[in-house]
Amino acid sequence: MRIAITGSSGLIGTALVRSLHADGHQVVRLVRRAPRAEDEVRWDPKRQWVDSAGLAGCAAVVHLAGAGIGDRRWTDAYKKELRDSRVLGTTAVAEAVASLDAPPRVLVSASAIGFYGDTGGRVVDESAPPGDGFLADLCQEWEEATGPAQEAGVRTVFARTGLVVAAEGGAWGRLFPLFRFGLGGRMGSGRQYWSFIALDDHIAALRHILATDELVGPVNLTAPEPITNREVTAAMGRVLGRPTLLSVPAPALRLALGELSSDVLGSVRAVPRRLLDSGFSFTHPEIEQALRAALAARAAGRR
Repeated sequence: MRIAITGSSGLIGTALVRSLHADGHQVVRLVRRAPRAEDEVRWDPKRQWVDSAGLAGCAAVVHLAGAGIGDRRWTDAYKKELRDSRVLGTTAVAEAVASLDAPPRVLVSASAIGFYGDTGGRVVDESAPPGDGFLADLCQEWEEATGPAQEAGVRTVFARTGLVVAAEGGAWGRLFPLFRFGLGGRMGSGRQYWSFIALDDHIAALRHILATDELVGPVNLTAPEPITNREVTAAMGRVLGRPTLLSVPAPALRLALGELSSDVLGSVRAVPRRLLDSGFSFTHPEIEQALRAALAARAAGRR
């Protein structure tokens, strides 16, 4: 199968490309510079332009690109960058897909469980309405930007991702070093739910979505049982054999992170109802399994 991917150099994109190549699939990587390899195609998300000729013959497109949510403090300028990188980029990809004489069968477009806002202890699945706040509004616009592809009859899936457990990037890429040096601990009250997913399971879920025609619209990419930040902290201590006595009070996080602190202190108890109903099986459904798998993968040099 020929599959086009944006964001192929990121945490998830790199792992997905490796997985697809291992099974003999042909990958086309969309890049924002002049192509330097035969498998690269130029695109410019800010200008909403894609060299659509490079998508010809693709059976699927996986759109993962977007500025990092936790990379910087949420100033007005960076919030605009977060929005533009997702909404303009997604519009460009969806319009390019729709313009093809023979469009791909499926577009899998990244989204996030931030769609649901702060749900507290309430469990939410894909049937839940959007929440309130910057991230919820951003996710709605992000998903709506796929409209041209949907109107062209392309099966479109919103991969609403939780916190990906990996040693080399994302939230856990920052957490592992802190906990290894005994500097990790509870954040805020510790009662907020973290909906996590092991990187291996995330990649397997994306591939399951590509192959499962009945999956359309939102699909939560999270482990079956979200856990609290307090439980995450305890699991990190057990896996790494380090104390977790420190804690970061909520006011300190708000002072240090500004509006971004809402993503750390907020609670999203999202479950992958549609993945499970479609027959997907998790390899690392529990947090300790996910943590140990991440550390083992890094030690083996696979990532």
